Amino acid sequence: MAPNFNERIDRRHSDSLKWKKYGDRDVLPLWVADSDFRSPDCIIDALKRRVEHGVFGYGDTPAELIDIVIQRMADRYQWHIEPDWLVFLPGVVSGLNLSVRAFTDAHQGTIAPTPIYPPFRSAAKLADRTQLNAQLRLENQRWVMDLAALEMQMSGNEKLLMLCNPQNPGGTVYRREELEAQLHFARRHDLIVCSDEIHSDLILEPGLTHIPFASLSEDASQRSITLISPSKTFNIAGLGASLAIIPNKSLRERFKKQRQGIVPGVDILAYVAATAAWRDGQAWLDEQLDYLRGTRDFLTQRINAINGLSMVAPEATYLGWIDASRLDVASPALFFERHGLGFSPGRDFGDDGFVRFNFACPRDLIEEALRRMTIAVRSGHIR
Repeated sequence: MAPNFNERIDRRHSDSLKWKKYGDRDVLPLWVADSDFRSPDCIIDALKRRVEHGVFGYGDTPAELIDIVIQRMADRYQWHIEPDWLVFLPGVVSGLNLSVRAFTDAHQGTIAPTPIYPPFRSAAKLADRTQLNAQLRLENQRWVMDLAALEMQMSGNEKLLMLCNPQNPGGTVYRREELEAQLHFARRHDLIVCSDEIHSDLILEPGLTHIPFASLSEDASQRSITLISPSKTFNIAGLGASLAIIPNKSLRERFKKQRQGIVPGVDILAYVAATAAWRDGQAWLDEQLDYLRGTRDFLTQRINAINGLSMVAPEATYLGWIDASRLDVASPALFFERHGLGFSPGRDFGDDGFVRFNFACPRDLIEEALRRMTIAVRSGHIR
């Protein structure tokens, strides 16, 4: 059956974290990054077959999934990896936290771009590590790292550079020369690099290709941890199937030691879903990308037509990073919530002048959100 991305699936009274947040209030939940699209049939059918087996004891990583990951990296990125480089995890966020704890000590710090996905910030805080914020700048309608400015802030105690590519929330897909500049920076300062690449399958801009940081060179490979998952791409975040790719044996052992007794293995149904997604889900993904591109273009045009708001078109992800700093309000997120719009607050990402809009939902919901935004802004004041 062909996917219908315009289908409205009622999640309001289900176990959905996204839809339960606002209870019975008339607030459209457009915040946490899970989509409102039904997962592809190949995943649903694979889960049904596994459930019909009826036994759910302890499981192990399927050999087929390992082979699929290796082949996928080779086919898509010409990156040739080995089975023992793979460390399967119940989520990318645990990989971020493990990286901070495994590769820095109490006297060392981390570096992360800002604005950034909130767990980058909390991972350092939870481990009681310092974090240097590398301010992104808007250049040619793309959010990019200012490495020259970052260089001037370095104390010499930094050990871990945390990257996000494609960037969340800005949607930037880093070009090869930008990644090579980041590698040169890491080499110059002897940094280990943790690269969150969870959105790598969600490239919206025609002609662009994701490049894994670790695929740049042997040096990049040996100093990096790459985090990937099918969860955002195929809307299976609740099943928790992710992995770290760590070519350097010493780094891999430190990472694995840190997780022992704390971070559990991957659920057997999550393994089934991940295998089906990466093995059989490409046709569905292609159609989803076409739908998301259309939504992105529509949303970008409409947001930029609202006086007081602006948004650059994200090159990847299904997340819009909206500049609301011209609104004369204390908190744009709270202001929009009072008008029935549940966005992610920019404060959580490092800039309270913005909100993040999750546009992975049916188009009619997007149209209603834009209607409410227009009314809200007209009722407020613009600086």
